[in-house]
Amino acid sequence: MSRFNQRGVKPRVTSPVTTSGARTVTAEGGSGHLRDPRSELFLLAISNVVGTDTFYEKGGDRDDRYQRLVRRLAIEDPRWTAALLAWLRGDGNMRTAALVGAAEFTAERLRNDAPGYSRQVVGSVLQRPDEPGEFLAYWTSTFGRRLPKPVKRGVADAVQRLYSERSLLKYDTESKGYRFGDVLELVHPSPAADKPWQGDLFKHAIDRRHGRGDDIPAALRIVRGRAELMAVPVGNRRGLLGSGGGDRTDGTDGTDGSSRIAAAGMTWEALAGWLQGPMDKVAWETVIPSMGVFALVRNLRNFDRAGVSDEAAAQVAATICDPERVARSRMLPFRFWAAHKHVASLRWGHALDKALNLSLANVPALPGRTLILVDRSPSMFPGFGFSTPNSSDITLAEQAAVFGAALAVRAADPTLVEFGMRSRPVAVPKGGSVLRLIEKFGRIDGTDIPSAVKAHFRGHDRIVVVTDEQTRPGWFPSNASGHGGMRETEIDALVPKNVPVYMWNMAGYKAGAMPSGTGDRHTFGGLTDHAFGMIPLLESGRSASWPWER
Repeated sequence: MSRFNQRGVKPRVTSPVTTSGARTVTAEGGSGHLRDPRSELFLLAISNVVGTDTFYEKGGDRDDRYQRLVRRLAIEDPRWTAALLAWLRGDGNMRTAALVGAAEFTAERLRNDAPGYSRQVVGSVLQRPDEPGEFLAYWTSTFGRRLPKPVKRGVADAVQRLYSERSLLKYDTESKGYRFGDVLELVHPSPAADKPWQGDLFKHAIDRRHGRGDDIPAALRIVRGRAELMAVPVGNRRGLLGSGGGDRTDGTDGTDGSSRIAAAGMTWEALAGWLQGPMDKVAWETVIPSMGVFALVRNLRNFDRAGVSDEAAAQVAATICDPERVARSRMLPFRFWAAHKHVASLRWGHALDKALNLSLANVPALPGRTLILVDRSPSMFPGFGFSTPNSSDITLAEQAAVFGAALAVRAADPTLVEFGMRSRPVAVPKGGSVLRLIEKFGRIDGTDIPSAVKAHFRGHDRIVVVTDEQTRPGWFPSNASGHGGMRETEIDALVPKNVPVYMWNMAGYKAGAMPSGTGDRHTFGGLTDHAFGMIPLLESGRSASWPWER
C-alpha cells in the first residue's frame, strides 16, 4: 500500500512570518501565538508610526518594543535587519520607522564595537532630501551631538545623492532645525563626481543658512530663476500666470510666465506662497502640468472649488491614472479611496477607480472559492485617541476594506464578509468597482474571528482574514449535540489542515491569532498589496520569502 505517493499530496511550503510555538493571549483574551523576533519586528515595523498610540498599545510602549527588537537583531542578525530597514523605507514606504530603526541599529552596533553595516544602513533609509536633517535631529536629540563616522559617512552618501537645486528650494526652509547648510557643515560631503555643480550648491546652501546667500552662483540657474521671481512686486505676480508675461515694466523680461515659474522649480505650495493670495483657476492651471500624482490627488477638491476648466481636469485625470506615473508615485492604494471619499465632483470617479486598480496590481485573481473576512471592529476605527498607522485620516478599517474589496473583485468565486462579534456577507457584483464595493462596509462591535470562520466557511479553497488579529475566544459547544458546556475553539481547529488560511496583520501587535509560517497557515503584513502576491506563490508549491528577497 502506498503511504506517501497519493493523489492530492502537496509539497511542504513555508512563509517568513513564523510563530515560535510559545503561547500567549490576544488583547481580547483569545488564544494567542508568539512569533520569533524577526517576524515580530517585521510586522511591527511596517505598521508603526513612531510616537503614536494604537487601540491596544500606547505609543511609548510600542516604540520601546520596536527599538528593543531593532537593537537585539542589529547584533544577532545584522544582515537581515539591514535589509529590512532598507526595504522599509523603499517599497515599504515607512519613513519615520525606517529612520528611527537605522539610528537605533547604528547606535547598538557602535555600543558593541561591531564593525560594518552601519554606514550602508544610514544611507539606505535616507530617500528624500529633507531626511538627512531629519535623521540628524533624531540622532542628536537621542544620542548627543557627537556624530560617529558611520553616521557622518552614511548621511554624506545620501547628501550626494539627494541634494539638488530643486530640493534646496523645496525643503531648505527656516522652519527646520537642521537646514541644508547645517547638515553640510556637520558631515562635510564632497560633491558627487558626476555632479560638478554640487560644489556651488553646497557653498550656496551654507551661505544662505548664515544669511549671506544673495550672491547666487551662475551655475545654479533654477535658484537664480526663483530669486528673480521673488523680486517681482507682489501686485504684479498674478499677471505672470497663464501664457502672458505682462509688459516689461512689471519687473519681468517679458518671457512666458508659466515657463518661468516651472523653470524656477515652483511647486504648488511655493506658488501659493509666492502669490500671497488664493490659488484661483489660473494659478492652478499654471502649475497642474508640473504636479505629480500625489499632489494632484491631494488637491482634487481645490481644483473643483477653483473651477478649473474641463481641459485641465482631463489632464489631471489622465495623469492620475497613467500606469507609469502611478507606479512612480508609490502611493498606497487607500490614498485613492480617501480622495474619492472627500471629493464632491463626479468627474474624478473613473480616474480614481482606475488609479486604485493600478496601485493594486499585485493583488492576484484567485481561482476557485475564496472566503474573505474583513475586520470592522472598534479597534480598526479611530475615535479612541489614536491615529492609524501610516495615515492620520484613513482608518485601519478602511485600509482593510480596500484590500478585501480588491481581492474579492478579482477572485473567481468570492465570499466577502465583514465581521466583529457578528458577521454579514457583502455582495460582490461581477466586474464591479472597488470604490463602490468599499462603500458597502459598515461597523460591527467586538472581534470574534473564530465565530466568523465557523459561520461562513463552507468548503472554500482558501480563507483570507484582513484584521489586527486581536480576537476574542470563539466559544462553541464542546460536542456535536450541544451538551457538556462550551469550550474555546481556535481558528486553526475550525479549518481542515489542507485548506490554506492567510492572515493579513494590519497593526503589528505582539500576539497572533493562529500559528503561521508552515503548512497551510500563513501571516502577511503591511499596507501594500505585495503580500497578496505570496498567495499564488505558496499555492503553487513554492515557499515565500521576505519581500526584499523576491
